[in-house]
Amino acid sequence: MTDISINAAFDSGNIEVLSVEGATARLAIRKDKASEFFQWFHFRVDGAGGRELTLKITGLGASAYPGGWPAYRAVFSEDREYWGRTDTTYDAQEDGGTLTIRHTSQAGTCWFAYFAPYSMERHHDLVAQTAACEGVEYRNLGLSIEGQSIDCLSMGEGPKQVWLYARQHPGESMAEWWMEGALDMLTDPADPHARALRQRCRFHVVPNANPDGSCRGHLRTNAAGVNLNREWREPSAERSPEVLAIRNAMDATGVDFAIDVHGDEAIPYVFIAGFEGIPSWTEAQGAGYTRYRQILERRTPDFQTKRGYPTAGAGRANLTMSTNQVAERFGAVAMTLEMPFKDNDDLPCAAQGWSPERSKLLARECLAALYEWLED
Repeated sequence: MTDISINAAFDSGNIEVLSVEGATARLAIRKDKASEFFQWFHFRVDGAGGRELTLKITGLGASAYPGGWPAYRAVFSEDREYWGRTDTTYDAQEDGGTLTIRHTSQAGTCWFAYFAPYSMERHHDLVAQTAACEGVEYRNLGLSIEGQSIDCLSMGEGPKQVWLYARQHPGESMAEWWMEGALDMLTDPADPHARALRQRCRFHVVPNANPDGSCRGHLRTNAAGVNLNREWREPSAERSPEVLAIRNAMDATGVDFAIDVHGDEAIPYVFIAGFEGIPSWTEAQGAGYTRYRQILERRTPDFQTKRGYPTAGAGRANLTMSTNQVAERFGAVAMTLEMPFKDNDDLPCAAQGWSPERSKLLARECLAALYEWLED
């Protein structure tokens, strides 16, 4: 029987083929350009129909987050619409750390990825469709290193300035699925929460803050190998024009409330990280952050507050990170929302794990929680 064929020469594709024998392949993940980060993979297998595939991704002990591999299951799709989970194991001792994916495809071509991809083509559709909605203003905030637009969609007539932005780390594709859910809700004329929020707030939504890294199949950096979420203190046109464009636009509007949307490789829960430790921290600002988390936890069983990142001590916040910088710079209630690459262990789903569908639903709950937060 002929060997399978493996290809990643497409939008957000990332894999290196080391060897193929029949339906078994030995693979490696390409590093982000000019960086040591690697974890994201996305590739297609041709000649897969009816065959038991064994795909071994090697060298993962040196990946960005080795703790992300135990208990992780790869996603697959045969139609690039529905993304399910398949049999996956990790052996830290095999070939520098090896993830073994086993899957029998019913179709001749099957796609595999670290998480359900959000393509730049879908991004452009999302921007175009949202920009065409009544009451939405489109702005190009600036250009990425490789000349792609930093798209921003603004809507609402209220005084509160709300910024939502995602994919500073491009491999965290669940963040843009969340954005799709948020924009679907905010532009739905029949949704009562959306109508009330648009009366109270002016929303500024950046669905993808790192289009170059997204196209390139990067995990964490832009085209210059720069981690954008460490550039917020002093962004530059040379290293981080994406952050510079967004922060300049924030300076023009001010910020009252902000969510920076991400995904976490290792922690199998949905959680929020805040801005504890900023120099100008106040009790009132901190209370606003705590209250929002409490509201969201009450609204959805997909969110919890018991597990997450450790908090910084007084005066020890890292102001190069967006949430800390935005909270410090504007006195805003700012936060980093983290969704899992694995599953939500509080409410697991055997078929899909954490998924695009759940990311979109979570966005709706986050915005409904914002409405409650504003009303209190």
